Amino acid sequence: MIEQLPDLLVEPIVRAALAEDLGRAGDITAQACVPADAVLAATFGVRKAGVLSGLDCARLAILALDPHATFAAAAADGDRVEPGAVVARVEANARALLGAERTALNLMGRMSGIASLTRLYVDAVAGTRAQIVDTRKTTPGLRHLEKYAVRCGGGVNHRFGLDDAILIKDNHIAACGSVGEAVRRARAFAGHLVKVEVEVDALDQLDEALKHGPDVVMLDNFTPDQLREAVARTAGRAVLEASGGVNLDTVRAIAETGVDIISVGALTHSAPVLDIGLDA
Repeated sequence: MIEQLPDLLVEPIVRAALAEDLGRAGDITAQACVPADAVLAATFGVRKAGVLSGLDCARLAILALDPHATFAAAAADGDRVEPGAVVARVEANARALLGAERTALNLMGRMSGIASLTRLYVDAVAGTRAQIVDTRKTTPGLRHLEKYAVRCGGGVNHRFGLDDAILIKDNHIAACGSVGEAVRRARAFAGHLVKVEVEVDALDQLDEALKHGPDVVMLDNFTPDQLREAVARTAGRAVLEASGGVNLDTVRAIAETGVDIISVGALTHSAPVLDIGLDA
C-alpha cells in the first residue's frame, strides 16, 4: 500500500497547472460549444501497460473547477495496469471537466511514466540486496509528485533537497582540496541526525574517505569489477551507492556486485509518459 501524498501538498501544484492552462479567459472552446449547465460522465483509461500514479492529481484538478463532481477510482496508485483498463470514473459539469482534462492527464501520465520505468528497474534487480533510488534530477516544481511516483513504482527516494543530508560531490572536493578534508569538515558540521555521503571516482579516494567515517559512499562510474573491490574494501563500514552508467542493460550486473543502493537519474529525467486518456 503506497502512502499517498496529502491533498494539501498536491493541490497547489494542480492549481498552478490549471492556471497556466486556463489563462486569462478560461476554456473558450468549451464556453463556445458547451451549455453552462451541461453534465458529462467519462472514464480515465490506460492505453499502454504500466504502473499507475497520480490519481489524486486528476481528482483534485476536476474538483478545483467543479467542487460537486464525483470521482470514483477503479484502481490505486502503484497498481500494474494493462491497456484498456479503466482507472477512474468521473461525472462533472462538462465545461469544468473539459477544462481540467489536460492538466489531469499531463500529471497522471507523467507520474505513471515514472512509476512504470521505476518498476522495470526494480524488477531487474529482484533477488539482490540493491535498492533502486531516484536523484534530484526532477522537473522544477514537480519534485514532490515525481518522487512519490518513484515510490509507486517500488523505488526508494534519495534525499529530497539540499537540506536533507550532506552529499559531498566532486566540486565540493575540489573546493576543499581532498576527499578526506571534505569528509572531515562535513563530520564536524553535521548534527547527530544528519547523514554524510561522499562521492568518489576511484578506489584510492574510497580508502581515504573511509578513514573519516562517512555514512554513505557514492561510487561514481565504477566498473563492476571496481564495485566488487569497493564492497570488499568497505566491509560494511559504510553504505555503498553505485551511480553513473546505469541503464536497464547494466543495472543487474551492478546490483550483483553487492552494492546497497543504485541511483538512477533517468527515473525522473527520462521516463516516457504513460498513455492515459479521458473518454466520454
